[in-house]
Amino acid sequence: MRKFFIALTVLLVLLVAMPALPASAEDTPPVGSVSGLTVFTTYPDQVIGLGETVNIPLKVRLESGAATVKLEMKQLPEGWDASFKGAGRIVQSVYAEAGTDASVDLRLEPPTQVAAETYRFVVVASSNGITAELPITLTVKAKTPPRLTFDTELPVLKGTPTTTFRYDVTLKNEGDEDLSVNILAEAPNFFLIKVKLSGQEITNLPVNANESKRLSIEAQPLGDIPAGTYPIKINAQGGSADASLDLTAEVTGQPQLSITAPDGRLSGQAYAGRETPLKILLVNKGTATARAIQLSASGTTGWNIEFEPKTVEELPANQQIEVTAKVRPSDKAVAGDYMLTLRAQPAEGPSQSTDFRITVLTSTLWGVVGIVLIAIAVGVVALAVFRFGRR
Repeated sequence: MRKFFIALTVLLVLLVAMPALPASAEDTPPVGSVSGLTVFTTYPDQVIGLGETVNIPLKVRLESGAATVKLEMKQLPEGWDASFKGAGRIVQSVYAEAGTDASVDLRLEPPTQVAAETYRFVVVASSNGITAELPITLTVKAKTPPRLTFDTELPVLKGTPTTTFRYDVTLKNEGDEDLSVNILAEAPNFFLIKVKLSGQEITNLPVNANESKRLSIEAQPLGDIPAGTYPIKINAQGGSADASLDLTAEVTGQPQLSITAPDGRLSGQAYAGRETPLKILLVNKGTATARAIQLSASGTTGWNIEFEPKTVEELPANQQIEVTAKVRPSDKAVAGDYMLTLRAQPAEGPSQSTDFRITVLTSTLWGVVGIVLIAIAVGVVALAVFRFGRR
């Protein structure tokens, strides 16, 4: 019996002195520890429409280490379906390592008869005893259907056939969806229409939900168009939404003068120091009456030019009138060709000028005097030869 107690004592001493056996595999600490687990998204609070399924991109981040991170829903409203997707498949975890965010999408699908109210969700990420939570809020409401509107303060502009009509227009997306909008214009063939945004010509532009864009509509007449009222229609179309705007360009008439001669020849003759009448023809080729037309001329220094009448009070469109220009070259003008510029300036509208060539002639009186003097000189010489030649 004594030997039994001695053996038992030795056995107990040996058991106490032995090193502890290794723990089971389940109790073995993980290889490579991790810290600082975070799960996040850029937009955790969103507004969606009735029946709309949402895909929310998530990021999983570790401050240090690398590990597989499990994903699950801690809070999910009744009737909602949630799933995590990566590479086009449903996943339950992601592999994350420090310095690189792991990406995964959370798909939230509402029940068929979802009510318009606020719903809250909680995503849980866990790895090696570390957990992180991400609260998400979705507000479900009936969205405003797509709707485009146009607005402008001045839909009617007036101008001449050379005016570029510019309209300031506001295009607004009054719906809750972003739209890509096409812009089209309808106008008479002799108008060139340009739609500009910030100075750049466009035919399409993005307009976000509840956003407004300021556009410039330019209507440029092509050629000399007749006076009248011309309609211009601007159409906008984006998705199922469209809008139109009616604009008006009122083209007023404009006189267009030309100066010519009754026979079409832009030339004449005048004598130095003498007044010579020069007939000219003033023609209005425009689309409006020319009023208070002032006539003037310029040319060589010392010349005097007067018009009769000096002012044409009124010249209707497609009409003409004959005017006399009284041209008096300088007394010292030498025989030859000179250029005169005749001008006509209406009270409203562009001026017109034409060059006339004036040939200056010397007076015939001096020619006769010269011939007489020459004849006298020849007679004197002949008489002297006759008398002294006989001696």
